[in-house]
Amino acid sequence: MFPETPSIGLVRQQTGFTRRSWLARAGQGFGLVPLLALERSRIRGAEAAKIGGVLGETGPGKTRPGHTPGRAKSVIFLFMEGGPSHLDLFDRKPLLNKLAGQKMPDSFVRPISPMGEGNSPLLGEKRKWARHGKSGLWMSDWIPNIATCADDMAVIRSCYAEGINHSSGVCQMNTGSVVGGRPSLGSWVSYGLGSEADDLPAFVVLQDGKGPVVNGPRNWSAGFMSAVHQGTRLESGREPIQNLFRPDGVSTARDRAKLDLLGSLNGNIGREYPTNSDFDARIRGYELAFRMQIGAPDAVDLAKESRSTHALYGTDRPDTESFGRLCLLSRRLVERGVRFVQLYHGPGSKWDAHTGIEKNHTDLCRAMDRPVAALLKDLKARGMLEETLVVWGGEFGRTPMSEKGDGRDHNPNGFSMFMAGGGIKGGMEYGETDDLGLFASRDKVHVHDLHATILQSLGLDNMRLVYNHGGRPERPTLNEGEPVQALFS
Repeated sequence: MFPETPSIGLVRQQTGFTRRSWLARAGQGFGLVPLLALERSRIRGAEAAKIGGVLGETGPGKTRPGHTPGRAKSVIFLFMEGGPSHLDLFDRKPLLNKLAGQKMPDSFVRPISPMGEGNSPLLGEKRKWARHGKSGLWMSDWIPNIATCADDMAVIRSCYAEGINHSSGVCQMNTGSVVGGRPSLGSWVSYGLGSEADDLPAFVVLQDGKGPVVNGPRNWSAGFMSAVHQGTRLESGREPIQNLFRPDGVSTARDRAKLDLLGSLNGNIGREYPTNSDFDARIRGYELAFRMQIGAPDAVDLAKESRSTHALYGTDRPDTESFGRLCLLSRRLVERGVRFVQLYHGPGSKWDAHTGIEKNHTDLCRAMDRPVAALLKDLKARGMLEETLVVWGGEFGRTPMSEKGDGRDHNPNGFSMFMAGGGIKGGMEYGETDDLGLFASRDKVHVHDLHATILQSLGLDNMRLVYNHGGRPERPTLNEGEPVQALFS
């Protein structure tokens, strides 16, 4: 009924195959499976690129157009590490003082606090509040200088996130995820738009003070992207870039020859390990460092600024000198084509006021308030504010409940941030928290929405900005988030 199946010996006679050669050839075929998968990924990437979904790698001085014409060319993100209290700065809550010392009313949802403070008495605030500008935005007496910029600011009072501790909160505000390993927002901007500066990095990180930033370099990592998009950290103090100048006796030609040799050696290793982007990034880093010897000294030389400009930023005052220098440096960097500047104030979670919030925030606001206001005014006076988006905020806010009697706990459920410039409508407030400032209650804005809004200001669509990683399309907001259109003028 069925044809007779030939024996193995017959197969060997007819084809010349031995059992061993047949198994060897069959085994070789399994190697084609991952190759076919990689080829499909390449084809999908090419097809996505045709419709503008995937943007290619760019080097220094190479730009790419966004998905739409962007209002902003650059972003300065002023990161208050540790979680500033929205209740004492931007979000006035008269009921909080009225109920101070009492337990939270049963009509309010009681959160599960990471520090076990959910049932602690409410802590009143001692601020004096006033309306500012033609818009009449409420701000406290802790930020008198920022208050003078009210008509240029949009205060978002309904932010929320998932990170309940500093590591996860800082990670999410930088990368969109509470778990490390993803590219930072600055890396996405570098990948999407490239760099306008040939002799400066596209993404720069500045840190005020000597404390370690929570998570460290993971906050400005390029994650699964090419390492060329990671942030470049500059030092605080009077010499932001270490070893910028050539040693005495080393000529440009000698420096160039050394760089060529390093490039050749790294190139050989890069060809041997083509999937490791660190080698290519290292080569580009050396090339950029060589070019920075020409352009960077001018960018970081704050002595070229006028005395009145230094007075504006407070670099002539002990309490504002450090952060004032960094805010002024941020303006000089974006002026020269840097795409994204991340500026950390209070590294080491200095804003984390679990106790003694009065002294903690008084000192930090005194150091931060004047320089931030100066940055906004200086950008505006130079006609740069409309093309520079300034973002202010931390990883979360603080609770209305007290901790240790005179402090506040972490609160990712509702907090405030503000934006200015970059097409953002000034003199407005967006969203609300409840009457005690615990939860975002109206027009809620998630971290992914914040990131999508920042990207839209630059002309980038958070859902069309795609990086194919391991055969999977990755997006900066993890396939979530929408720009807050009401913030744009």
